[in-house]
Amino acid sequence: MEKRTLRVGFVGSGFIAQFHAQAMLQVRDVELSGIVESRGARRLSGWAQDQGLGPATLYKTVSELAKNVDIVAIYSPNHTRLDVMDELALARRSGAGVTGVICDKPLGRNMREAKAMVQAAKDAGLKTAYFENQIHMKAVQSQRAQLAPQIRQMGPLSLVRSAEEHGGPHQAWFWDPTRQGGGVLSDMGCHSIAVAWYMLTPPTEKLTFLVPQSVTCDVGLLKWGRKSAREALLEKFGVDYSKTPAEDFATGTITFKNPDTNQLVKAQFTDSWMFEKQGLRIFMDGMGPGYAFEINTLNSPLTLFVGDEAGGAVANSDVALEKATASRGLMNVHYNEADLYGYVDENLNAFQQFRRGQDGLLSFSYGLEVTRLVMAAYLSAERRKTIDLTPDMLRELDTYTPLIQQGKGAEVLL
Repeated sequence: MEKRTLRVGFVGSGFIAQFHAQAMLQVRDVELSGIVESRGARRLSGWAQDQGLGPATLYKTVSELAKNVDIVAIYSPNHTRLDVMDELALARRSGAGVTGVICDKPLGRNMREAKAMVQAAKDAGLKTAYFENQIHMKAVQSQRAQLAPQIRQMGPLSLVRSAEEHGGPHQAWFWDPTRQGGGVLSDMGCHSIAVAWYMLTPPTEKLTFLVPQSVTCDVGLLKWGRKSAREALLEKFGVDYSKTPAEDFATGTITFKNPDTNQLVKAQFTDSWMFEKQGLRIFMDGMGPGYAFEINTLNSPLTLFVGDEAGGAVANSDVALEKATASRGLMNVHYNEADLYGYVDENLNAFQQFRRGQDGLLSFSYGLEVTRLVMAAYLSAERRKTIDLTPDMLRELDTYTPLIQQGKGAEVLL
């Protein structure tokens, strides 16, 4: 008999965990049953209880959590995730009742870590869901459905451009390339690459139908390399970009081949931590023969204006829009960002699939392929050349660690 309530446990209680908890409020028959103790866990637990989301019991270890939930969601900092996965897999093999695991992007900081995540889940018999929220955005799914007749008649999209930009992360570890895995390319490039690949793919085909052929990428340290900005980072987060910098800007192009027609199509991606407008912006557009689409998350049905005289009474600007950089003037307000950005729908998909004993729409294996493209982008930026994804190059990427991730970003950026 199918369980009515799916018990979910969180490892991690920071910014992304809070977003997913908000999303879970909008999904039926699930509860936040437990959280592994960490900074912020007690606050998140209290919020979940107040919202009626679940008991959100605090556990000291991943192993204890795994014995008391059905699904474990890994939302801890990037450098901790493989250790979490290993402990979870061991608990599962030792008899813990957990049956599925979620990992928010990125699956790994490099191919070694991503492959180890895939293997650990497989060895433990866990179903998996890799979370790339933008693929689940209602705007993305709606445009695919709306343009399906045109794609059938005229042919698939030829070009998709995707960008995600804001003013920079909230937490110190995000700025540290050795812990996070890099800079904005690691943090947000995975989103833009994955969603562009997805939208280029004909809706009737599997996710990896289009075969990556080559990757070209350029990175830069444009805002946060300036002396005043470096000093601000050092003072606020203890991260010294004069010694271990990471990129705050990345742009590139990935060429894919349709294996049925040999047609080449292209995905362009741009990501930055130097966006100085209202706050977080996700922008996508695409062109096919005789049709096109455009998505811009700064187009909101609600805007506010706050003048200087009333500025002192403004609420926290981040409540209006993630990464908002101003608390007066003309402000876009998104009253349900968790839904707008796809968090609700990716949680809904994962839980539905887990109930059926299946992987989510995006499995860990898919996350591995996204990691491969991100690594190719870093290598392209280092070598200042297009990376052709030949069999020899794919083997090289399996053991490659970007210089920026090694803390040697000065060789690439300065």
